[in-house]
Amino acid sequence: MLYNWLQNIEFAHPLVLWGLLILPFVIFIYFKTTSKRKSSFIVTTTEAFTVKSGRNTFFHLPFFLRLLALASLIVALAKPQTRNVENRNKGEGIDIVLCIDVSGSMLSADFSPNRLEVAKTIAADFVKARPVDPIGLVIFAGEPYTQYPLSTEHSALLNHIGGLKSGMLEDGTVIGEGLATSVDRLSLSKSKSKVIILLTDGKEEAPDARLIDPYTALEIAKTKGVKVYTIGMGAENAIVISETGKPVNKAESFLDEALLKRIAVETGGEYFRATNEEGLSAIYQRIDRLEKTEVEVITKTKFEEQFMYFILAALFFLFIEIILRYTTFRTFP
Repeated sequence: MLYNWLQNIEFAHPLVLWGLLILPFVIFIYFKTTSKRKSSFIVTTTEAFTVKSGRNTFFHLPFFLRLLALASLIVALAKPQTRNVENRNKGEGIDIVLCIDVSGSMLSADFSPNRLEVAKTIAADFVKARPVDPIGLVIFAGEPYTQYPLSTEHSALLNHIGGLKSGMLEDGTVIGEGLATSVDRLSLSKSKSKVIILLTDGKEEAPDARLIDPYTALEIAKTKGVKVYTIGMGAENAIVISETGKPVNKAESFLDEALLKRIAVETGGEYFRATNEEGLSAIYQRIDRLEKTEVEVITKTKFEEQFMYFILAALFFLFIEIILRYTTFRTFP
């Protein structure tokens, strides 16, 4: 603990520390003058002087205590202080909802280990790169679900992204309802920029209970002024896990690129096709550049003065020195 404290010490007036160089000179003068002040007298035997006592052994202790007091005062005059630097991000963020497909086909292994795991990792990297923006998470399969509302508390959001699994929802692919739910999460936002990043590896495969089709969701997004970036995920000629859990060679038929392009273009966003992990990462990086947030980093430096500890140490050494000089080491004229 003491070592860490000393590691963080800085001095406001470091040149004063050169004063410590006088200490060796003071020691030299002390021992030189002490030897001259010693009395001499004739004795018949030196046997008595061979007996050592505590007083004789620690005869110079008061001097060294005074020396420590002087050193402490010099350090105190150099104004030791600890510095605490606090960085805070400030800026007007863009409200973003990550809308991620968690249907059974996201377990396809054309991405290693599978599409969902790669999508989670790269989405988490995207969140980490945007500290100011309120970001939410909506997932969908055969039904939509708001996994995490808009928030700048990204540590909790990252935990939710990391915990995504296929099978969390009824299987299927309701792109329209996933989009509509994402737009609804942004409906109360007062931000000037509202963005949805919709990632899917399939086409609309909705149950009979579907409430909102993709084209209705598109019109809602346009009305609310929400920009949508769409990402179609899957390698070319990929072996895809079907909704029943069996692998099927769907080639390009598993993606409704026409729908994804239309959603993106009509809302002012862009459509991207991710055929591998590097491509998906590059897509998120491009979106990050397209939707830049002005971030101001505010640095606040706080100094805490520490010189009082050295002044107290100097007083302590002087007090002990005075006590010893007038008690144990007291001398007669």
